Amino acid sequence: MRIAIYGGTFDPIHDAHVQVAEEAIRVAELDRVLLIPASDPPHKPGLARAPYEDRLHMVELAVAGHPHLQASDIERRQGRSYSIDTIRELKAQLPQGTEWFFLIGADAFAEIGTWYKFAEVMASVVFLVVARPGYTYQIPTGAQVIPIESLALHVSSSEIRHDLDGGRMPGHLPPAVATYIREKGLYGFGKTPHCDIL
Repeated sequence: MRIAIYGGTFDPIHDAHVQVAEEAIRVAELDRVLLIPASDPPHKPGLARAPYEDRLHMVELAVAGHPHLQASDIERRQGRSYSIDTIRELKAQLPQGTEWFFLIGADAFAEIGTWYKFAEVMASVVFLVVARPGYTYQIPTGAQVIPIESLALHVSSSEIRHDLDGGRMPGHLPPAVATYIREKGLYGFGKTPHCDIL
């Protein structure tokens, strides 16, 4: 079994997240990608705009119909969401012999040396590093890396939140996620006098 961990705030999850996960399956011949919303990410403390339960549910909606993608609530626990804790928990839950991968953007991988117990993280997984425009990275000694350079995605959650806050529904959201945001009024959507579809 070849499984990739794909963590993030997913605030909100968008089409590019799903495309990245599907491309990782193709490139690394994965059996499954676990999309794991962070409860309290140490590199973005207090910056999540939507509550954890809403972000988790949006991930569940986004991966429906993608048989090799799975939403995971393993970081629902209280406290900081350190990657090494998640890796340890997943390894304890799944059979020995599972091959573990970690799907990550080039921007985040460039900061891997600042992660909590990063040497143990590097020893535990093979990194699938997704190219991001304008970002380069060095591969630390001991890290195993498979680059994913076949995607050129420019969508960002911050831009999507900006549009939603201005009353505009972006076109880069899975339809079920867009409906959920509209119904819940997340990210300020619906609080402006005129809400338009982009």
